[in-house]
Amino acid sequence: MKQASGTEPGNCPNPVDAAVLVDYWLSALAALEEEAVEEHLLGCDSCGARLREVIALAEGVRSLARGGSLRLVVTPEFVQCVQRDGLHVRQYAPPPGGSVQCTVTAADDILIGRLAANLVGASRVDLCFYDEHGVEQHRMPDIPINPGAGGIVYQESMTFAKAAPTSTLIARLVTLDEAGAERPLGEYTFHHTRSLPGPGAWLSV
Repeated sequence: MKQASGTEPGNCPNPVDAAVLVDYWLSALAALEEEAVEEHLLGCDSCGARLREVIALAEGVRSLARGGSLRLVVTPEFVQCVQRDGLHVRQYAPPPGGSVQCTVTAADDILIGRLAANLVGASRVDLCFYDEHGVEQHRMPDIPINPGAGGIVYQESMTFAKAAPTSTLIARLVTLDEAGAERPLGEYTFHHTRSLPGPGAWLSV
C-alpha cells in the first residue's frame, strides 16, 4: 500500500477499503497489513477522516446491539464484552443438523445462538430462517464471516424472542457460488418455549 503523504480530504489516490478500515479498528488485520494501513493513515487526512466515520458508525451499531433488539451477526468478543459489563446473556448452541430446547426470561438482556459450520472456501454466506413447515420467513444475505472461526455467533432480537409464542424456528447457513446456486452448510432447530406471561404473538421479522 502506497503512503499518501499530505493528501487533502477526498483526494487520496489509493484509498483504504472501508472493510479494511473496519478490520483495522477491530484489530483483525495481520501484523504486516496493520502496519501498512497505519503508515498510510499517518500521512493521509482523507483516509483518517474515513476511519473516524467508521469508528462513529461502529460505535453506533455497537450501542444498538447492546440493546438486544437487533437481529445480527456479532463477534465472540462482543459477547464477552457485554458479559463483562454485567448484561445477562442467554446462549444456545445446537449442533449442525440437531436441535435445542430454548426459552428467554424477563431477566435476559442478550440472546445468542452459536452455529457451528465449516466456512472455509465460502465467499458468500446467507443466514436463513424457516418455520416448522420449512417455509422461509427471513434471510440475512451475505453475512460477515471469519472462514477460520468454525461458525458464526448470531444475536436474536430479544424483543422478538420475549414476545414469541411457543414455536419452532429453523436456521440454515447456506453458501452461494458465483452462479447463485446454494449449498447448505448447516441446519439448526430451535424449539422455543414461551416462559413469560401473556399470549405471545409473532412480530414482523
